[in-house]
Amino acid sequence: MSETSLRGRRVVITGAARGIGFATARAFIAAGARVAIGDIDGVAAEVAATELGHDTVAFALDVTDLDSFTAFVASAEEALGGIDVFVNNAGVMPIGPFLEVDEALEARSVQINVTGVLTGMRLALRRFTAQGHGHVVNVGSTAGVAAVPGGIAYCAEKAAVKHATEAARIEFGTDRIRFTNVMPAFTNTELIAGTSGLKLFPNVEPSEVADGIVDAVRTGRKDVFVPKIAGPILKSQPLLGRRVRDALNRRLGVYDTFLRFDTSARAEYQDRIKRS
Repeated sequence: MSETSLRGRRVVITGAARGIGFATARAFIAAGARVAIGDIDGVAAEVAATELGHDTVAFALDVTDLDSFTAFVASAEEALGGIDVFVNNAGVMPIGPFLEVDEALEARSVQINVTGVLTGMRLALRRFTAQGHGHVVNVGSTAGVAAVPGGIAYCAEKAAVKHATEAARIEFGTDRIRFTNVMPAFTNTELIAGTSGLKLFPNVEPSEVADGIVDAVRTGRKDVFVPKIAGPILKSQPLLGRRVRDALNRRLGVYDTFLRFDTSARAEYQDRIKRS
């Protein structure tokens, strides 16, 4: 598949005031694209747009509110003169023992991580099918491929993103309407506050995930693991069988990472997503 030039491409990114979304906006701008960003924190989005420069526009966005999402996409489309790439990045990660998780927070995370992604795809695809081209990028997680104790809801949500992206590709995908599921491992953003990471591979930086997203839009890659080594490792684990896989993951501490963490170091993030 031939590479697509990103110069002049019109890119919309949700949850882009910080972290992966912000880094992705910066990477697209460096590649010559024009960018609109949205975030639940409208003030932070404006600050981010100012820092990004290059006529980046920002709008407040609540991905769980259909009216807010509809208005955001319409405003971004008007500001950019159209949309070529839509990046569903907004997401939260509540973790902890399943029977102790705040049920209201869990419901909110489903709204953001699943319903928000479906709404974003629908709004983007209405435009892409009408104009005959476009690229939807959904930011998932390796947790959507590998189950992790303490992340029962989060794993379910990211598995939903993985399968929704693939189902949409089958239903709508053509050479000119493309879909990509991006699956980062532990990334150095506030989502992993208080956790100890994985022994299997080091944490990645938001810029590395951003580079993977930009490369996928250039090349049309459908699945992107960050780091790349995560793909072969996670795809091979089911071949081991549950007994061997579980023993290996317990030995490596993988199964503890969402159960044993510094609650005080994570408190600020947990409180913020409760208020979002």
